[in-house]
Amino acid sequence: QVQLVESGGGLVQAGESLRLSCAASGRTFSSYVMGWFRQAPGKEREFVAAITKITYYADSVKGRFTISRDNGKNTVYLQMNSLKPEDTAVYYCAAGRAVTPSTPVGYDYWGQGTQVTVSS
Repeated sequence: QVQLVESGGGLVQAGESLRLSCAASGRTFSSYVMGWFRQAPGKEREFVAAITKITYYADSVKGRFTISRDNGKNTVYLQMNSLKPEDTAVYYCAAGRAVTPSTPVGYDYWGQGTQVTVSS
């Protein structure tokens, strides 16, 4: 069992930055693929970024967002730069082993989400 707790969301203006953190419980954190997804009101949950031995990004965030992990701290991060109003959403952290990194398929554990709001 893995528990995920996100933090770092908030209200920012367009062009500003935020860093999201996701702290995971458990002793096998390093064996999990970690992903970030987001869901805006009235829209489906969409992939943002994932990290295995390599990183994956949605086209909409490539070059602006960076995913990283610290296995010693059981934490995955999402550095978000040059934020846009269309990045406004609830951001979810997810963990899984047998995943397709850029889809929700195979992610077994999800956090409760953290709200990111970008004003224009």
